[in-house]
Amino acid sequence: QVQLVESEGGLVQAGGSLRLSCAASGLTSSTYTMGWFRQAPGKEREFVSAITWNSGSTHYTDSVNGRFTISRDNAKNTVYLQMNSLKPEDTAVYYCAAAPRYYGLTVSVRTYDFWGQGTQVTVSS
Repeated sequence: QVQLVESEGGLVQAGGSLRLSCAASGLTSSTYTMGWFRQAPGKEREFVSAITWNSGSTHYTDSVNGRFTISRDNAKNTVYLQMNSLKPEDTAVYYCAAAPRYYGLTVSVRTYDFWGQGTQVTVSS
């Protein structure tokens, strides 16, 4: 049984930092592209960042580029999202997800087979 478990999010002031982690079990993470998505109230789930199976490439949505950093440790089956210079508009439920690695740096929700339960990140102004 595949499980993706995100770390607890939290409440942080604008300009602050937070690191999310996502531990995978039941799959060999090195065979998957790992991604982070987020969903704000009343909005669709949107792509945030992705990293290829060997950490060779990463991709970010424009709004977080330069502020967020994705990384992974395949030995630990864990992916991370370091979020710096947080803004109120980053407030959302954050989800990690796994897509078969042949998709590469996919941004499409539909290509991700497995999802975590989500963790709330709230940025106050």
